[in-house]
Amino acid sequence: MYGTSYIVSDVMTHTVAAVGPRAPFKEIVQLMQDWQVSALPVTEGEGRVVGVVSEADLLPKEELRDSPDAGYLQRRRAVTMAKAGGLTAGEVMSSPAITVRANATLAEAARIMARERVKRLPVVDDAGLLAGVVSRVDLLKVFLRGDEDIAEEVRREVVSYLFLLPSAAVQVDVHDGVVTLTGRIRDTALVPIAARLVRAVEGVVDVKFDLAHDSTTTR
Repeated sequence: MYGTSYIVSDVMTHTVAAVGPRAPFKEIVQLMQDWQVSALPVTEGEGRVVGVVSEADLLPKEELRDSPDAGYLQRRRAVTMAKAGGLTAGEVMSSPAITVRANATLAEAARIMARERVKRLPVVDDAGLLAGVVSRVDLLKVFLRGDEDIAEEVRREVVSYLFLLPSAAVQVDVHDGVVTLTGRIRDTALVPIAARLVRAVEGVVDVKFDLAHDSTTTR
């Protein structure tokens, strides 16, 4: 089978804002506002990603402005106090940076985001240099794929491969990303396999079956 799995470089934002470790605090805030982003990669040299500075990294400066009570400081002292006193990206950033390769699958990127609890990831090339940024919204772009485009891939990559029947034996219909397979097949034990393969097609929201056993069908 030759699927068309999307990779991070297919959906990422290629033109991104980044800052150097010496970027001052107010410049970071201004850049976030200008680009309407909640985090910025921190790079040095030719573009090697050394960290990420996010809104969460900047907020301690405001959080501790009013001299909170001793109990609060005790709970939040270590990292928060250090970030509250930071003046540059290098002093407030989260490091090492959590990144993803440009050739990673969207599923890999989604797992990293879920595991690390982040909304966006710097994308790096094989040399570790910044190539773009991918966000949660970017990963959802595959669900904008057209129904007929999905149906054609399911017919080509799943139905013709798995059932080995005339194309008219199993009908593929897609509506709003929900795939329905209808027809008669010789081996109903293949249905769970078909379900897994169809769900692996980019843009599929769900899969339904109306497949009946046909003992007269020959391979």
